[in-house]
Amino acid sequence: MNVKKTFCIILLFSLLFLAVTAVSADDDKSYSIDRAFVELTVGDNGLLHVDEQYDYAFKGQYNGVYRDIPLKSGESIENVKVSAKGAYPVLKQSDEDGKKHLKIYLYADEAHTKKIRDCDVSIFISYDMKNIVTLFNDVGGLQYKLWGDEWDVGIGSLTIKVNLPGDKNKTYFLNPEEYTVSSELKGNTINAETKEIPKGEIYELLVLMPLDDFKNATYAKHVNENSKDKIIKNLNDSISGRNFWNSAYLILGLLSVLSPIGAAYTYIRHGREPKVDYDGIYERDLPTDDPPEIINALIDNKNSIGTPNKKGFEASIMNLIDKKVLKLNVEENADTETKDLFLDFSNVDNSNLSLSEKSVINTLYQFADNDILNLSTLNERLSSESNAERFLEDYNTWEENVKNEIGDRTSEYFDDSGSTMISAIALFGIIFGIIIAAMGFMTNLRNGLIALIGGIFLIIFSVALFAIPEDIFGRWTEKGRVFYLKWSNFKKFLKDNSLIKEHPPESIVIWKKYLIYGAALGVADEVYKSMKLQIPNISDYDDGLFMYHYYGGYGLMYHAFDTSKSTMSSSSDTGGFGGFGGGSGGGGGGAF
Repeated sequence: MNVKKTFCIILLFSLLFLAVTAVSADDDKSYSIDRAFVELTVGDNGLLHVDEQYDYAFKGQYNGVYRDIPLKSGESIENVKVSAKGAYPVLKQSDEDGKKHLKIYLYADEAHTKKIRDCDVSIFISYDMKNIVTLFNDVGGLQYKLWGDEWDVGIGSLTIKVNLPGDKNKTYFLNPEEYTVSSELKGNTINAETKEIPKGEIYELLVLMPLDDFKNATYAKHVNENSKDKIIKNLNDSISGRNFWNSAYLILGLLSVLSPIGAAYTYIRHGREPKVDYDGIYERDLPTDDPPEIINALIDNKNSIGTPNKKGFEASIMNLIDKKVLKLNVEENADTETKDLFLDFSNVDNSNLSLSEKSVINTLYQFADNDILNLSTLNERLSSESNAERFLEDYNTWEENVKNEIGDRTSEYFDDSGSTMISAIALFGIIFGIIIAAMGFMTNLRNGLIALIGGIFLIIFSVALFAIPEDIFGRWTEKGRVFYLKWSNFKKFLKDNSLIKEHPPESIVIWKKYLIYGAALGVADEVYKSMKLQIPNISDYDDGLFMYHYYGGYGLMYHAFDTSKSTMSSSSDTGGFGGFGGGSGGGGGGAF
């Protein structure tokens, strides 16, 4: 490695270390606003005076805080004053995008040379606002956001005090009501306390006052219309709408429990197996004379009963080798010093073969050269997209041929009503879960969290339903149940070496059947291990079936399937006033 490459690697790792360090340092930096106090004073001239206090708790080093106060058309703000307890503030203010932007730098020392770090600071802001109070022909109104939705964090609690110009005939509303802990109107003063208000939420005050409270109201906004009834209607509509959606999110979240209830009902109604007159413990002999691919489709593939899988394809190859339709040869590979497996198609006679067996031969023969297929290089050839596509197309044809050969036996043996119903429940659950989770995520309403949790639960539960074997919610018929139990007990026999040792096969022919059907049932390795214990020199037998397993033909075909699917998968990657939230003030703020 030359010096230039070494330097580049060192530089890369240094930059990576600095980036990780910066992220870690940023993760250690946080702040919260534990409490806030807002006092509003409404003058009889229509001027609104605002006093705010925000109690910040800083962890890490900060430059200061900011406060954005939105201003609607015609509204103005003046006489802004800032002070602090726990730090030395410096205010810089500007008007940006219809907002008064207050940037308050905070210092730990009076000389303004040290930034604040790991401390509690109370920020005090006061200002006057004009054209916030609105005087209609029949009522005076103040609609003001005591807490805005643009804050970077939520608030632990908010204390409110509102001083009004008169002490009679006042009506006030605080919304959303769920955040209000206590409130009262005493004389000309409203006092209120809230619980925690999360980030992104609004907390708003609406006060209706008699016009007699105002004298020479030059700082108020004047609207020449009667609006009291309209204001109350707008408010009630907003509250009703919010309550409706809160209820809707609650219901949507709770509806997620219908999916497990539906699954339980489906199992009770369609999934419980019938009682049958069979109590066998194990089966030594083949329970039926069905070919291995049929047994594989009906017994092994529990996710889609009646459809064969690659174990059935493998068992069919082994069966063709055993029937001498295919001949297996083993040759030494001088380059790799390993054994290569060759399938010889020169003596294939299709006349007595089933359609599915012919499909097995056709699937493999297309990769043969001069009637000889090197199984050891098949995996490499299937890395080609065209070869992989042909292989999978022929394999799918084989699947369909096996299903056709099974015919009506699938429905005769297995009732899939329950599994079909569960698939529908799962599909609907995923779609519905995504919808309600998205709705819950996008809202700030308190019950949105319930909808979000319910939606996520529904998605997870529904995905899990898809992974459950088909025979859990479906059930075997009485005839099918006996068929299934016998073949399951035969599989249990093949897996249990102690049983085979106690009742060993009487001939090598039976061992071959065990190996073939063991492959179809997914226990071929266990069968071969038992064979080696009973027949120690099994590897010396000059038999294609034993050599196929001994020299890894089973693994070669599995790799061929995986490679073809991987090849095809990679090739497909292409790419108004009174309505809630309509008030003045609010805005937000944070720290920097």
